[in-house]
Amino acid sequence: MLFEIALGVLGAMVVIMVCAWAYGGARENGGWTDVFWSWGTGATLAAAALCPIPGATPTMRQWLVAGLMAVWGLRLGLYITPRVMTHPEDARYAAFRVTWGKRYGLNMLFVTLPQAPATALLSLSVILAARRPDPGLDLRDALGVAVFLVAIVGEYLSDNQMKAFRGDPANRGRVMDRGLWAWSRHPNYFFQWLGWVAYPVIALDPARPVTWLSLAAPAVMYGLLRYVSGVPPLEEAMVKTRGDLFRSYQGRVSAFFPLPPKRVPSA
Repeated sequence: MLFEIALGVLGAMVVIMVCAWAYGGARENGGWTDVFWSWGTGATLAAAALCPIPGATPTMRQWLVAGLMAVWGLRLGLYITPRVMTHPEDARYAAFRVTWGKRYGLNMLFVTLPQAPATALLSLSVILAARRPDPGLDLRDALGVAVFLVAIVGEYLSDNQMKAFRGDPANRGRVMDRGLWAWSRHPNYFFQWLGWVAYPVIALDPARPVTWLSLAAPAVMYGLLRYVSGVPPLEEAMVKTRGDLFRSYQGRVSAFFPLPPKRVPSA
């Protein structure tokens, strides 16, 4: 049943991401890819969590996991959608537009579509957490919720710290290196990743080998955020616009996991 539900998620997300590609092309803004993915992933994975177990109604754990996914989708969707609607195209997609030229439209399809199987992989963690057979809610569920809440609060704080920094004209041309951004160059990405750790916390049971697949979500999200669609293109754009100022920041502050900043010897 696990893989059948995941295949259903994959099919739904293929349709959603093709719509994202078409709509983003019509609006000439690749950022709509992120909007469709956020809302689509939140909705399909909440539905996957509630997919009925044969002969039973959805359990409290299924409702809990579906609720976590709904909160995740709402928070990210409500953050990204207004930005895409009111701001210039995200630096990552703007760079693609310049680099690819006339091939931008077709190439964007191959950027957009792989996000569907990514969501299907994420669904393995969500489904396993929702369908853990232990009766009632227990300490593991509480720990999973605690991890999720830390992630939501951390992401909210990091986003708002950056928003306040960008809103101050005195910071034009500078690099944000305060608050959470003094410990990680991308604390918003770190906390976004941390939220997916909640599902293996709920699901993982070493005595049930299939539950090791619940590590898929944090593994996939770490790979995407750290090495594919998150950190690399954003840092490439920042080096172009901030130069040595951002390179100095890179030398002091961890790329992803929050760590104490390195001390730079005084000249």
